Amino acid sequence: MLLLTSLIWGTAFVAQRTGMDHVGPFTFQTARGLLGALSLLPVILWQKKKQGAAFASPSFKACLMCGLVLTLASTTQQIGLVTTSASKAGFIGSLYVVFVPLLSLALGRRAPRKIWLSVLLTVIGMICISGVTPGQMHMQPGDIWLLVSAVFYAVHILVVAHYAPAVNGAALSLAQFLVMGICTLIPALILEKPELSGILDAKWGILYTGILSSGVGYTLQIIGQMRVHSAVASLIMSLESVFALLSGMLLLGERLNRGEWIGCALVLCAVLLSQLPEKRNE
Repeated sequence: MLLLTSLIWGTAFVAQRTGMDHVGPFTFQTARGLLGALSLLPVILWQKKKQGAAFASPSFKACLMCGLVLTLASTTQQIGLVTTSASKAGFIGSLYVVFVPLLSLALGRRAPRKIWLSVLLTVIGMICISGVTPGQMHMQPGDIWLLVSAVFYAVHILVVAHYAPAVNGAALSLAQFLVMGICTLIPALILEKPELSGILDAKWGILYTGILSSGVGYTLQIIGQMRVHSAVASLIMSLESVFALLSGMLLLGERLNRGEWIGCALVLCAVLLSQLPEKRNE
């Protein structure tokens, strides 16, 4: 499920960029969030009818926490994409693979040694994939937004890991997108004054990110994290950058250079390493 999540997210990057050719980031987030929640409503109604009293609805606290953190993570990323190049966005946005084990360590949860090695391989791989050179590493406003977004995405992974095992995954996903849609609606109305014509022009980007990236992708993330260590989950989902490259190659005819192939191989090796069984003496 997490692998499929990374595939969906990896192919959503273009939709996020093209959608903002017609609307602002807050408007885009509002439409995406409300559509994501709406797309999950039939699933929730079907599951409630099938499971009856066994249906585990998430608490208000779980819905609010996941929704607020996701709003901060997704919106700061969307703002950063306005002014940051695709290569730097791919690299900085993937740094949540570093922040997840660091935050887990701060919370007293030790990650196995293989996870730290996997994180190191992933960071090196992301540098190769993005093509970011030392001269490009100076921080600009868009880069700072994306770095903040990576921290919030790491927090979101940990919050989901805390609440997901005890509740219905689709219901928690619907709730967090409803929170995101409501939270971004006010700044969208005040700062961007959206028009229906702009939203209709951005419809394909909104539909893809709202239904697939949000409704499907984030629901799979929640369900997948029920049985996977948070640090391992972040490593698997970091494959979104690899899928973004491969989708560009297959769908747009783009060609990968040697560095990008090496980067893809390193990230794949890192994910495979994270899946190796632990030794008993560890």
